Amino acid sequence: MIALYGALMSGGWFLGQWLDTVPALGVLPQNETQIHRMIMTATLVFIVASALPFVPGAEIGFALIMILGTKIAWLVYVSMVTALMIAFAFGRLVPAQTASAAFAFFGLERASGLAEKMAHLTTHERLDLLISNAPDRVVPALLRNRYLTLALLLNVPGNSVLGGGGGIAFVAGMTGLFSLPLFFLTLLFAVAPVPLFFVISNAAG
Repeated sequence: MIALYGALMSGGWFLGQWLDTVPALGVLPQNETQIHRMIMTATLVFIVASALPFVPGAEIGFALIMILGTKIAWLVYVSMVTALMIAFAFGRLVPAQTASAAFAFFGLERASGLAEKMAHLTTHERLDLLISNAPDRVVPALLRNRYLTLALLLNVPGNSVLGGGGGIAFVAGMTGLFSLPLFFLTLLFAVAPVPLFFVISNAAG
């Protein structure tokens, strides 16, 4: 994990140095293809990085808009939604036994046992199990309003400590408590504030 995130940080630094040349180049007929290729490459890297747990995807998107301009805000928005959908889909594909074993490997015995119990339960049964094991009154309310909770978590500054957007989406998929259509709709609204802010600011300016 340390090697992986070290590689990501190094890649991000080199990407930042590369992107820094975009404003200086400008979009001219002779370099338009090169500029578009650079933007598409940056977008692909952004999607992959944002789908990974503990990567600050929102902050990276913010930086991309600052470097490349508000015209790519819509591209950052679509890319972030795509990244979180990928993370969610991977979470859905993780077998409960694998999740249980992973928790046990990291010494999280209670989480391991809970994952094993949830393996063969329906969505409602899983929700009831989690609520019954919740330590206080706040957590059950958050679970019952899980889509709103998800939207809030994705917009909490510094949520990379909690796993970042990719980690949150991955866990959401792994729990089996979120339906694909409602998760997607939640993302459409939850990811919109930052790109929308830049679009409105640019229009007002």
